[in-house]
Amino acid sequence: METVRTPDERFTDLPGYPFEPHYAEIPDGDGGTLRVHYLDEGQSKNSVVLLMHGEPSWSYLYRDMIPPLVNAGHRVIAPDLVGFGRSDKPTEMTDYSYARHVVWASLLIFDHLDLTDITFFGQDWGGLIGLRLVANEPDRYARVAIGNTGLPTGEGWTEAFMAWQKFSQESPVFPIGNIVNRACVADLPAEIIAAYDAPFPDDSYKAGARIFPSLVPTTTDNPETPANKAAWKVLEQFEKPFLLTFSDLDPVTKGGDAPFLARVPGTRGQPHTTIKGAGHFLQEDQGPVLAALLIDHISQ
Repeated sequence: METVRTPDERFTDLPGYPFEPHYAEIPDGDGGTLRVHYLDEGQSKNSVVLLMHGEPSWSYLYRDMIPPLVNAGHRVIAPDLVGFGRSDKPTEMTDYSYARHVVWASLLIFDHLDLTDITFFGQDWGGLIGLRLVANEPDRYARVAIGNTGLPTGEGWTEAFMAWQKFSQESPVFPIGNIVNRACVADLPAEIIAAYDAPFPDDSYKAGARIFPSLVPTTTDNPETPANKAAWKVLEQFEKPFLLTFSDLDPVTKGGDAPFLARVPGTRGQPHTTIKGAGHFLQEDQGPVLAALLIDHISQ
């Protein structure tokens, strides 16, 4: 497996991102290793909040949420998925699969960090991967919160998502920062757009970002549909607090909260909140609001 590693200088003085990098070496599944990056803020003895990003963002997405969570007394872990942020990036799209991402994330979160008593929040692919981890080892989790994500088994996708999937595979250019910007309610400042572009100096760094949309199980014969159905079976027995924080202005995941309300017992009696004035990247549009919801979720 051939990989590229974004030069450190690309991450110097990014606005609102003063956090120290942390790294783990994990097996890549092909006989080599991958260096995976994560943020680790707050005291290690405190309760753990695990924040997982999606496509095509990276841990920069959580920069406005980490300080209030730490100030509330929590330890915050925010990984960069393989192919994103400061993590290593395999250069071939065929190196990526949904199953591999679940394994890679598990190696970091369970094997390297050995996290327990986790409060999990995931959005977009952070939810697709993170909910598989919850299902794989539910005893490690104290509670779950999700927004603008799902656990797809091949049906029910919006026209907006299918258009995005088509764009990702056919567009001759794939401007990461502008993609994030277009999925927010208000236009982002140029320096923030540039920060989202920072991990991707050229197209050779974008194989993971390019392939991710096509890995979503949008058909029942997708190779990961059975694994997601098995994960649903676990979530249907998950009685720990499970909070839904979907936004009001995301056409991609509109209505995605309904299956969780219907099937996950832990959602009952929770103060589910529709976050107003937020698009797909609700962390960017309303990060402090979302952080406050997570703090309240933990304190219940």
